[in-house]
Amino acid sequence: MDPLAFEHHLTSPQGEGHVPPDAFTVTFGGGECCDEVTFSLQTDGRRVTDAGFSANGCGASHAAASAAVTLVRGASLLDAARVGPDRIAAELGGLSPGKHHAASVAADALARALGAAVRACGALPGPAGPAARRTLVAMSGGVDSSVAALLCQREGEALAVTLELWSDRENDAAKSCCSTSAVAQARSLAHSLGLPHFTLDLRDEFRAGVVEPFIAAYAAGETPNPCVGCNGHVRLDAMLAVADRLGCDALATGHYARVQDGLLRTAADPAKDQTYMLAALAPGTLARLRFPLGDYEKPQVRALAAAAGLPVAARADSQDLCFLAGTSRARFLERHGTRAPRPGEVVDPGGRVLGHHDGHELFTVGQRRGLGVHSGEPLFVLDKDAARNRVVVGPRERLLTDRVRVRGARLHREAARVNRVKLRYRSPALPARIAGAAAPGHHRELTVELEQPVAGAAPGQLACLMDGELIVGWATIAR
Repeated sequence: MDPLAFEHHLTSPQGEGHVPPDAFTVTFGGGECCDEVTFSLQTDGRRVTDAGFSANGCGASHAAASAAVTLVRGASLLDAARVGPDRIAAELGGLSPGKHHAASVAADALARALGAAVRACGALPGPAGPAARRTLVAMSGGVDSSVAALLCQREGEALAVTLELWSDRENDAAKSCCSTSAVAQARSLAHSLGLPHFTLDLRDEFRAGVVEPFIAAYAAGETPNPCVGCNGHVRLDAMLAVADRLGCDALATGHYARVQDGLLRTAADPAKDQTYMLAALAPGTLARLRFPLGDYEKPQVRALAAAAGLPVAARADSQDLCFLAGTSRARFLERHGTRAPRPGEVVDPGGRVLGHHDGHELFTVGQRRGLGVHSGEPLFVLDKDAARNRVVVGPRERLLTDRVRVRGARLHREAARVNRVKLRYRSPALPARIAGAAAPGHHRELTVELEQPVAGAAPGQLACLMDGELIVGWATIAR
């Protein structure tokens, strides 16, 4: 550690108390370490033209924020996006482990101010040369997105972006792909690959466009799939807009999917295929996306990560919805929605009361376990009556149907092309057809006819309409 470098920034802090005109200002910190940095950044769309800060907490946080100002003033947006805790610590002549948290707080404040500035007024030109390409890569901090970034970097210039979507003290940050700690991990991985990294705070948009519809759907007695809407009109749209600001010709993600003839095509690894979650993408959006992992199987992806020395090569995949990581659906709906435990009846199809429950939102059509009733035969949830807070249960054969009504359908090809449908993310595609003729476009209602009856088509879930391996449309399962 160089005490003179640290003392210089501590006694003669650069930009302290300075807020440039038209600056983008973000405050970060206040957690366990109690340090807090407010960083202000001014840009002309290509460079950081000025910066300033204020800080609360230990002296190290003031010094770290001063170092961050020194590093980014006059720097290009891409060079500024390469500044992380290690660069800040180096500017300070090194930091002891007990003070390194200050560099992390300053780096997080800088990154969020930079992300806000780029999102609002970034204006980078595209790469020079007819064959040059610049790709923005969505990084979550996991192995898939990290390998996607690695592959894009090998093909041309790559930049990284991570979204902060949700922050809640009851969540398990380690299991969430969009928490503050996940953002920091993704940024560290990007910097280890030499990539500029941008952080976008989409918490307000995520709550309005994903969480609130999720809460409303459960209150109405449906079983929503929030990831479909998040991909369809929140996450990817925001990142594509930033890709334009950064002069990128494409956005790459770590999804397992492929594109063929302007349509989604299932991935080479059927166990990891994620086209169901991407089915609601508009064709114009899909045309600007790249899926570098589409032709790989998961073991191959982990091997690529291990060969590149990525620390996430063996990291377990995230299993939870990002905003439910570490909490339960019931607890989440109580804290963020209007749900309160409400005694209700569990009834058979004839209305006979079999038991009681604490709220219909705790159940989904097709559910077998946790019904709280005893019977001589297995019982499944057949339906939910939200208005009466009732859950209807019965034998599995009462779930079976060979006709599924869907609403809000979007067809990219004529209905006659549909020969399969996927009714849940982890369920197999089923032989099916659309009843009647329907041209490409929007349709208020359609009926999907199945070759074999299926159990548990849950209202609110997406119906992925397929022609072999191609995704030719989507809709929402109706009651």
